[in-house]
Amino acid sequence: MGGHYENDIMRQLQEVLARCDKLDKKVDDTKTAWKKEVKQIKSDFAVERKQFKGKIKELETELTTVKTENKKLKKRVVELETENSKLRSQLNNDSTNSSLPPSTDQKGKRANTYNSREKSNKPSGGQCGHKGKTLTAEKIKRKIESGDLKHSIVEIGSTDKPYAVRYVVDFDITAIVKELHFHADENGKIIIPEEYRAVVTYGEVIKAMAVQLYSEGVVSNDRICEFLNSISDNKIEIATGSVYNFIKNFSKRSEEKIAEITEKLKESEVVYTDATNITVNGKQAYIRNQSTEEVVLYSAMNKKSKEEIEEKTVLKDYEGILIHDHETSMYSYGTKHGECIVHLLRYLKKNTEETKNDWSDKLTGFFVMLNKERKSKKEKGEWFSSGEYTQYSCEYDKIVKRGYKQNGTTESKYAKAEEIKLLNRLKKYKENHLMFVKDNRVSFDNNLSERDLRKCKNRQKMAGGFRTETGHEMYCRILSVIETCKRRKENIF
Repeated sequence: MGGHYENDIMRQLQEVLARCDKLDKKVDDTKTAWKKEVKQIKSDFAVERKQFKGKIKELETELTTVKTENKKLKKRVVELETENSKLRSQLNNDSTNSSLPPSTDQKGKRANTYNSREKSNKPSGGQCGHKGKTLTAEKIKRKIESGDLKHSIVEIGSTDKPYAVRYVVDFDITAIVKELHFHADENGKIIIPEEYRAVVTYGEVIKAMAVQLYSEGVVSNDRICEFLNSISDNKIEIATGSVYNFIKNFSKRSEEKIAEITEKLKESEVVYTDATNITVNGKQAYIRNQSTEEVVLYSAMNKKSKEEIEEKTVLKDYEGILIHDHETSMYSYGTKHGECIVHLLRYLKKNTEETKNDWSDKLTGFFVMLNKERKSKKEKGEWFSSGEYTQYSCEYDKIVKRGYKQNGTTESKYAKAEEIKLLNRLKKYKENHLMFVKDNRVSFDNNLSERDLRKCKNRQKMAGGFRTETGHEMYCRILSVIETCKRRKENIF
């Protein structure tokens, strides 16, 4: 039994070893399979990793492109918002908040109301109690007695019965011919003045009417001919060329008067100036006025350049107070400057509309109050004391400071930029904006210039400008003489 036991043990050991060999082989096969699988996995992972890296790179490139495009789009949005704000601002411009004339206002909009005038229910024309200027019978009688008016009596009805008197004031237009006899002097020589070198010429009244119709009437040469011929019942036949010569000769003869006006302007304490654009042969040009209560000079200019201003106006030699609409080029001339506050109020109103900030509205009320106080003092023969001026100056500074603070919260980028420009202007030109308070010779506005230039603008609208520079210059010289005569109550004929 003992021998068999060892054999059994040996056999079992061999079986165990055989099973171990099988297990070892299985382990080796499994390891080989795993290694192969791991290798495949690593290979597949490497491929996928490479693919993912490529995809990541593509996504990073795409992200960079998207970021760049997004940045551009954001910039474009800002640009479009700014442009939209600018266009809305321009669309809302009218005569109340910009330099545009009332004729450009949209239907239903009112003209400039800086002085807070409200529409009333009163009818147009003179109101009840208003002192009229009716031509009365007493005035007519005095003019007849003095010989100022030619007088004739027309009997209507039976002359042996009572009558009532009515006066009819009219013109008696009659074409006349003056025959001038120039006799020889002691030497037997007949001297005929240059203006009568032609055997037949036209008189001064006809020439004056032609010039008046051309300048203030803005009537074409053809229509002037028609008018003058028709009022003579076509008994005279004036040609278009003759009308042009009347105008041309008057322009030449006005040089002495222009020189007088120029000297008067140089001596004036205050001069008002502005410029308006017109067209000459289809190109933009300008007319600049230099005005006082007594004289006015219109200057024909092709540009607003310094060279043109110094060559064609009196401003280069002027040493007084210059009133203008914040033309910075004007600060090169004169010794003191006052700016048109009405012009400034339009920009303040525009700022209030665009930014919704109240500082500009407060400054508008401040200026309107000052103007009312100024008028009241002038009527009483008084003026602002230095203490009052200092007080108003501080109030001005306080409102401007409030404006800078509110500008920080202004939403629209365009409105914000425009507001800061306005504030900087108010800060820099404070003395000029308050000049109408400091000096009683300076007015609140530049309306004198605007009234003087309105005639030029009307001509531009009606006639479409000038054909030549010569016509441009002739018109300015003629209008300077006529408007100065009207200011001086002189008979323009």
